[in-house]
Amino acid sequence: MEAEPEEASGDPVLELDGVSKAYGGTRVVRDLDLRVREGELLTLLGPSGCGKTTTLRLIAGLERPTGGEVRLNGRPVTGDGFEPPEERDVGVVFQEFALFPHLTARENVAFGLKGADESDSSQRVDDLLELVGLTDHGDKHPDELSGGQQQRVALARSLAPEPHLLLLDEPFSNLDVDLRVEMREEVRRILKEAGVTAISVTHDQEEALSISDRVAVMHDGQLEQVGTPEGVFQHPRSRFVASFLGHASFLSGRVAGDAVKTGLGSVDRDLIHGLAPEYDGTNVDVLVRPDDVAAHPVDDSRQANGEVVHRRYLGPTVLYRVELDTGDVVGCMHNHATEVPLDERVRVELAADHELAWFPQGAKRVADGGRVVDGADAA
Repeated sequence: MEAEPEEASGDPVLELDGVSKAYGGTRVVRDLDLRVREGELLTLLGPSGCGKTTTLRLIAGLERPTGGEVRLNGRPVTGDGFEPPEERDVGVVFQEFALFPHLTARENVAFGLKGADESDSSQRVDDLLELVGLTDHGDKHPDELSGGQQQRVALARSLAPEPHLLLLDEPFSNLDVDLRVEMREEVRRILKEAGVTAISVTHDQEEALSISDRVAVMHDGQLEQVGTPEGVFQHPRSRFVASFLGHASFLSGRVAGDAVKTGLGSVDRDLIHGLAPEYDGTNVDVLVRPDDVAAHPVDDSRQANGEVVHRRYLGPTVLYRVELDTGDVVGCMHNHATEVPLDERVRVELAADHELAWFPQGAKRVADGGRVVDGADAA
């Protein structure tokens, strides 16, 4: 993986150096290198089974790595000096919230403050209930609270002892869709207001892109790419990242001087991100998202360059899949009021007004400085 771009400023709270984890002969986490800096919210994003939850458990001390080193605030916490979870000053918010049903919200929050002065503890609980917007709900038990309120209590309890690092394991997975959107915005606000450094784990692309300062995309136990949400979405370093972060289509083309010739016409070379001179005369695949292309019905079939082969109604929008005469298949997103019949011949046009990512044909990863980082024969 390329060097991490656009890190937050400040000292690293967490450092992973070559961290691996194997169960028997199977490595589920492989050679992870990562830095998370003070005040940053980083999300580990990837499909089920990619190793992200195992990585979270390695950071928390719930698992021991089989290789590499974990450091917290510059202090090694693995190897011969392995520190158990209770000594790491790391808080965890589980997806089940894990609240004590017999305790009130106030008592649940105070649970993490054992040994603290009673008056100081009471003030800390008051401050946290105010922070999470539950000042008037402190005397309620978990079964008297909504799912979103329970999540806020769990978050406040984890913040109570002021951990150096907070880990959130699929924190919104138990909430319905509308509440999930509301709570992820609220949780980001709370974390930023508290000034806490946090790592979240999710398989939800929209969630990761919307709440994170940086996103670390995982696949098959490895970090595929780390960067800002805008960076990883607009300039993915691998076809996996391109496809996992949203609908991705690949438009075959050939580099010819100042343009790339494609089945949708010529694309100005300046619109292709980082296309080095070494690729003149070569075949490339240009990444296009559904909002980068548009399909239009035609009166004269001779104007058409493709056929609608799939239609997916999404409410506000409709996603069409169009097979071009060149053999490429592209996704097009239209307003729900625009009807493009299935199996109809259409004209597809490129509508992008921003830089487009690209890959050498046959390569899994994008080229870097004129060199293919990971070719078709790799891995």
